[in-house]
Amino acid sequence: MKIAIIGYGKMGHEVEKAALAKGHTVVVTIDNPQEWEERLNLLKQADVAIEFSQPDQVVDNINRCFDLHIPIVVGTTAWQDHFEEIKARCLAEGQSLFTAPNFSIGMNIMFMLNKQLAKFAEKYGYQLSLSETHHIHKLDKPSGTAVKLANDILNINHNYDNWSLNVSDDHTLYIEAIREGEVFGIHSVSATSPADKITITHEAFNRQGLAAGALAAAVFLVGKTGCFTMEDLF
Repeated sequence: MKIAIIGYGKMGHEVEKAALAKGHTVVVTIDNPQEWEERLNLLKQADVAIEFSQPDQVVDNINRCFDLHIPIVVGTTAWQDHFEEIKARCLAEGQSLFTAPNFSIGMNIMFMLNKQLAKFAEKYGYQLSLSETHHIHKLDKPSGTAVKLANDILNINHNYDNWSLNVSDDHTLYIEAIREGEVFGIHSVSATSPADKITITHEAFNRQGLAAGALAAAVFLVGKTGCFTMEDLF
């Protein structure tokens, strides 16, 4: 498979390493506007693009790939305000898009466990809370992964109306967002009652899990049209 990597930072390098180890070819890396111009012909050779850039660059990057009818896997978060317009173009034109707040297989297992915990927490009177910790360079707060966990809880557990980074009332799901050191990512959901406490936690030791998941998504996406998520991959 011929892969284009858009956003050639730490995640882009990790994706490249994972792709080469699996026998794929990285035909181009693009990391700035000048490279979009200079490397366009190389990009046209790609079977799929994997995007890990910055939130303010994502929509333009997706549209550029759509212009060339190149399937694109998007790992960048904090651009979801534009998702519906991107989805509309994707479906109208028969394009191919794969998005996820987190590509780690382990984290996606936690997403499933979180939904079960949310259901039983409502049934048996547990109070829920979230915590996420990332490195100091992470731009979005809370993380896209924490937002996914929170929104899944809101969709299932009717005790909560919204989520917030501030403690306010019993109907607001509290998210603690911590930025420190070079932490790759720790996400925890706790359910507390007067009798006991349940906590489920996912901790990333490195970026390998994210790269492996994004690569699996790219393999899945080639030859398909539409909008896909990790639930489709699973």
